[in-house]
Parts: sequence; C-alpha cells; structure tokens
Amino acid sequence: MLFPDLIHLTTSSFVAYRLRSFLTGLGIAIGITAVILLTSIGEGLRQFVLAEFSQFGTNIINIQPGRTQTHGANVGIFGSVKTISIEDAQALRHLPNIEYVDPSMMGNAEVRFNGRTRRTMVHGHGHEMPNIFSMKVQTGSFLPDDDPIQPRALVVLGSKVSQELFAGQNPLGSYLRVGGQRYRVVGVMEPKGQILGFDLDDTVFIPAARALELFNRPGLMEIHVSYKANVELQSVVNSITALLKERHGREDFTLVPQEKALEVLGSVLDVITFAVGALGGISLLVGGVGILTIMTMAVTERTSEIGLLRALGARERQVLMLFLGEAMLLSALGGLAGLLLGAGIAQALHLMFPALPVHTPWLFAALAELSAITIGLAAGVTPAIRAARLDPVEALRAE
Repeated sequence: MLFPDLIHLTTSSFVAYRLRSFLTGLGIAIGITAVILLTSIGEGLRQFVLAEFSQFGTNIINIQPGRTQTHGANVGIFGSVKTISIEDAQALRHLPNIEYVDPSMMGNAEVRFNGRTRRTMVHGHGHEMPNIFSMKVQTGSFLPDDDPIQPRALVVLGSKVSQELFAGQNPLGSYLRVGGQRYRVVGVMEPKGQILGFDLDDTVFIPAARALELFNRPGLMEIHVSYKANVELQSVVNSITALLKERHGREDFTLVPQEKALEVLGSVLDVITFAVGALGGISLLVGGVGILTIMTMAVTERTSEIGLLRALGARERQVLMLFLGEAMLLSALGGLAGLLLGAGIAQALHLMFPALPVHTPWLFAALAELSAITIGLAAGVTPAIRAARLDPVEALRAE
C-alpha cells in the first residue's frame, strides 16, 4: 500500500462517517477548550499580580519589625520587642551600595479643607519615597529633605484627594487639616490607580515622623531600602542585618527582599496555572475514552473492509497505521478546533470584562495540542492492533 493510498483511506473514513467523526473530535475539542480557557485566565492573573508587584522595581528590601519564627507569623506590623525607628533608617543611608532609604508609616485619618471632609489613607514617608517606588509628582514637589525627627507640617496629595477637596483648583500653598493637624500642600502626585486593591490616588503623604505622632505609634511599620542594580542581593542583606543587629542588640527584625518575594510568588502562581490547566486536562481524558470507544466500534463496522485490504496484500503494519492515523488525525483536528475556540472565548471574556486579565500561554497551547495527539494515539492503539490481527478469511466472511 502506497503512502498516498494510506492517507486517502484515512481521510475517506471521515467523509463516510461524518457524524461519528464530528462527535469524536468534539470530545477532544471541548477538552482543549477547557485547558486553553482555564490556563489563559490563570496565566493572565499570574502576569497581572507579578506586574502589580514588580512595577515598583525589584531591587528593594523591606525591613519589618519583629522576627519571623518557624512556629508563627511575622508580627512586625502589630508589635515587636524593639521597634524600628527613623534613626535606624538614617543609619542605613551610610551603608555601601544603598541608593535610597524610606521610613514608612500608614494609617487612616480625616482630611478637611474649606468645609469639605474626606476620610482617606495617610502615608508617612521620607523624601526619597518617589525614587524607590518610581512614583512621580504631577504638580509642585514631593516632601523636602527636612529634619527627619522634627519635619515641617507639609503634605502631598493623591490625585483623587486633590480633585475631591479642591474641585480642579490649584491646591499648592493651601492649608488643610489631616487628623486635626494643619498642613501646607506642596505637591500633587500623578494618577497611579489601584495596586492590589489599594487606591494610591485616594491618599495623602506626610513626613514619617509626623505620621508617628498622628497615629501615636512608637515605631515605623517598615523601612524600604533600594540598592544598586548591579550589586549582589546577599551582600546587601548581610550589611543591613549586621548594622541593625549592632543597633538592636539582636535580630528582632525581618528582611523581605522584593526579588525573593517575586520568585516565590511566581512559583506559586505557576503551580496554580498548571493546576487549573490539569483540571481542564480531565476533559481531554474523557475525549480519549470517546476515541477509544468510537475506534473500537469502527473496527467492528469495517471488519469486511479490513479483510479485503489484507486479501489485496496489505500488511499488518499498514492496517495498524491506517487506524492509528485515523485516531491521531481525529484528535489533532479536534485539538486545533479547541485551540481556536478556547482562545476566542478567552478574548471574548476580556472584551466583555476588561478588568479580567487574560493571556493565552502558547506553550500551554502547544502542549495541549501535543497531548491531544498523544491521547488519540494511545486511545487508538488497542483497536488498531485488533484490526491488524484480524484473520483475512474470517474478516471477508463478516457481514
């Protein structure tokens, strides 16, 4: 049997049994669609979350009060044996390879101007905060390099707060009250939008020492440190740890490098993406069972045809390839239809719900199509072997 004849016999069965071929391919197509749709949503969420975290840069180390223990969680925000202070932040500035240092404090307070009142987030920071987190000032300037312990009562507004309180007017030089204290506006930040549920536009920025006084806190919530990009992370961590241990007398703080956090987060999200893809893969197994069933029935229905082929000189290997080729072609076509359908539904969902991050990982798509062909091959092996081993005389006598 020549190869073109083999191809012709394989494809002619699709025309002769159109409904059966369609239903068989549909089972595979639904499985591939489920895989592509779920992995598109999973990969979209993965890229969204990583982009949200990494937009501030990766060469950042967060220093939190409290030591993470194996039997408990970090209690840095809620309390510690010894707090981290503005003086600690000032000492960190003298370390080698450190670019910027930002003492951080956060709370919620009432902001009032000219009879308008708004309750919003109040962030206490140092003057280098925009350099660390790649944030820009739209109007005016950020907090100046004041005395870190006794800074002036200055405030920088988020774009939404500025719009709500000043209704489009220029707020620079105006005075407003933050938590009952009087502050002068020196700048307005560029719109930043929401970051993992936190609206950075609906906030105000005041000096860290003023925030400690406002919220009656003995120490900072965090210190953010930015180091040079070409420096090894571990050397920076070691120098920070040595300095703070010398100042505190022991290691009662926790360092959280942004780079390591992103690696762990990426690994977790990769597992989640793979898991949702595996759930969709269950549908592929169901499609494989369908191919096995249909191909087994096809052997029974085409017994006389197989006997005729063997009587005309077709060898067992050629009959085997005939049925295996049919199973693989069915699964490949079904998989291709599933790819197109899954990607189409994913993009349609993104158009209907723009906030839903969707990204079709083409590596997963290629693996899904390869899996479909493999499943078709595996499902077609038993029926193909059975067909190849039929006795030609007995097969010709079959009705």
